[in-house]
Amino acid sequence: MIGYITVGADDMSQAERFYSAFLPALGYRLEKYHGDLSYILPAKQNGPSAQPDFYVKSPFNGQSATTGNGVMIAFKAQSQKQVRDLHAAGLAAGGSDEGQPGFRASYGPQFYVCYLRDPQGNKIALFSSDPNEPGRDG
Repeated sequence: MIGYITVGADDMSQAERFYSAFLPALGYRLEKYHGDLSYILPAKQNGPSAQPDFYVKSPFNGQSATTGNGVMIAFKAQSQKQVRDLHAAGLAAGGSDEGQPGFRASYGPQFYVCYLRDPQGNKIALFSSDPNEPGRDG
């Protein structure tokens, strides 16, 4: 199980505006520690969270944060509508569009997804694959 995910950022105010636009809607709460951002999921009653915590930090080496080529972090939404809403919220909070919400031909018929870049350039996906919602072929 993945314990946590960390991305780098040079401007914590921009990063907080962007990530706080959608992560609380997915159940994350924000904690700040030494100027860095920690988005924490609540622990389950019988153990740890099933998903990892998400951290936004200044690089430890003091240099500028950079993005990884081929690196993407995907967050599971509860519905196709939530994917659309959170995509719009991310754009309004300083993110850039990397792929409008919708189905993708190369994925399963229920996989509804959008892609964003945070203000630092990190790639973020928001997806839903609820079998109770209309699918690509339906």
